[in-house]
Amino acid sequence: MRVLVVEDEKKVASFIKRGLEEESFSVDVAYDGEEGLDMAANNPYDVILMDLMLPKKDGLSVIRELREQDIATPVLCLTAKDAVEDIVEGLETGSDDYLTKPFAFGELLARVKALLRRTSKDRGAEIFFADLRLDPVSHKVWRSDKEIDLTAKEYGLLEYFMRNPNEVLTRAMIAEHVWDYTFDSFTNIIDVYVNYLRKKVDRDYDTKLIHTVRGVGYVLKEG
Repeated sequence: MRVLVVEDEKKVASFIKRGLEEESFSVDVAYDGEEGLDMAANNPYDVILMDLMLPKKDGLSVIRELREQDIATPVLCLTAKDAVEDIVEGLETGSDDYLTKPFAFGELLARVKALLRRTSKDRGAEIFFADLRLDPVSHKVWRSDKEIDLTAKEYGLLEYFMRNPNEVLTRAMIAEHVWDYTFDSFTNIIDVYVNYLRKKVDRDYDTKLIHTVRGVGYVLKEG
């Protein structure tokens, strides 16, 4: 899952980024409204965390412009403003939820997961492919009911595969969704992690699920 954090307070942005990355999210950060708008309009995010008091362009204006561009990515507003009228204005502008500062990271994570569940019928529920089963809430994975121990990055990679089965995923697509926009997709780190994942998911089974599409990328499919 890929998240955009638009937050001008660098300590807060770093706190959120670190926490989400520990939960296997890929996180990009913008430090002002103009940069946030540009990134949100030109990259595929699963959820956006938007501070309202931003330099260059305020958060409500960014949300309004995104909705005018028919970008429906769910937005969680983050702000120290807690007046009822501010909450109402944020929701009427097109945000999906509202969290006032200061907040506990556990509450932020719960709100993010709730938004992800809303955006797709299978988000938050277990995902199945062949004899693979993935639980997005506990971050656990099983094959043939045998639990597979994955690192955070391996889990993020497998979740991306399982949300896009039978679809060829290029290295650039994987880099964007599992790492972040600064990642150099021309390095071999993606191939290294796919190899790690294959050893854990496919090695002990006759039916291989992770396949290489030579010169393009990878696909999760049966056979």
